[in-house]
Amino acid sequence: MAGSQYEQVLARLREASEILKLDPGIFKILAEPERTLEVALPVQMDDGRIEVFMGYRCQHSTARGPAKGGVRFALDVCMDEVKALASWMTWKCAVVGIPYGGGKGGVCVDPTKLSKNELARLTKRYVYAIQSIIGPEKDIPAPDMGTNAEVMGWFYDAYSVLTNTFSPGVVTGKPIPIGGSLGRREATGRGVMVSARELLARVGKSAEGMTCAVQGFGNVGSVAAEIAYQMGMKVVGVSDVTGGLYNPAGLNIPALVRYADEHRVIEGYSEPGASKISNAELLELDVEMLIPAALQGQITEANAANIKAKYIVEGANGPTTAGADKILEAKGVICVPDILANAGGVTCSYFEWVQNLQHFYWSEEEVNTRLDAIMSKAFKEVWDFAKEHNLSLRTGAYMLSINRVSEAIKMRGIFP
Repeated sequence: MAGSQYEQVLARLREASEILKLDPGIFKILAEPERTLEVALPVQMDDGRIEVFMGYRCQHSTARGPAKGGVRFALDVCMDEVKALASWMTWKCAVVGIPYGGGKGGVCVDPTKLSKNELARLTKRYVYAIQSIIGPEKDIPAPDMGTNAEVMGWFYDAYSVLTNTFSPGVVTGKPIPIGGSLGRREATGRGVMVSARELLARVGKSAEGMTCAVQGFGNVGSVAAEIAYQMGMKVVGVSDVTGGLYNPAGLNIPALVRYADEHRVIEGYSEPGASKISNAELLELDVEMLIPAALQGQITEANAANIKAKYIVEGANGPTTAGADKILEAKGVICVPDILANAGGVTCSYFEWVQNLQHFYWSEEEVNTRLDAIMSKAFKEVWDFAKEHNLSLRTGAYMLSINRVSEAIKMRGIFP
């Protein structure tokens, strides 16, 4: 459908492919997912009635390794969204150089309306329905919106029982006692701020005193805000689904994080000098750095002209539309794209998978050191490539990643 999320993905793919002069046959391969699966999931609810939920899994590319990507439980989950997110995962894994392809999955459900037992039954039914296409060397899911480490524990258990194997590597983002990796929960937000640090170093700016706003205060946004605060930034605005807060003197981020950990939302938090703002207002605050870490499609052609930030570091997947990109570029805004900036999560998932396969586990310090090294190297490669070819960081990141996937396809050949 025109204007769909997958169309946004294809627009970026076309742009980068034209500059690369990509083989038309390779473009056709990359423009279509390798496999999509839609499943109906009957679940017996606590009161005895049966509900049927729709589930999805998409494997965009396995040219560079097993498909990798989260599973989200949300009411707006559909195949178009899953295809778009799977494609982004392909580029994300390629741009940071980890040996995965892109995958994504989800179930159309409001998880807040289900009991824990109902969620466990839904998760295990979903695993049963997609078990033929997943596995430690096929497709490795992870948590996403509406899912968490506990859900991944159920996922791992169901797969292991169904296959009669010990398979912790089938899924990442698990609880620590059953094979999860130290540092995984903070990895995406930490990677966002590694990207922010590397960007500031290259534009000759100091983090100390820099004004910053963060949209989204879940695992990604809250960690990014906390690290920004530790770096000396003045985080003047944050928001989540319940709305936002603005304090021109800078918010007390450690206190706000403690409140959000306890209440799950920032609604109800107050501090001297802070006022309520909307998510839309947060995006247009007069700040130097903006970190969109909520949902896709937040910065559009309708509001891009009103964005005042000079630097955008994308914590969410697809927060900026292709049309908005053009407006921001014309204004001289430097945007670190999602496929680079938020790749810390999948990088740490890779670490978890490696630890599971080796049955040898690392300290949190080792995880964070390795994460910093991979993210810093990827940023340098994208920055240098983009500058050498006079491109935006997004186009440069896409070109690098598309080229790496294309090379893998050519080297492997077309079977049969």
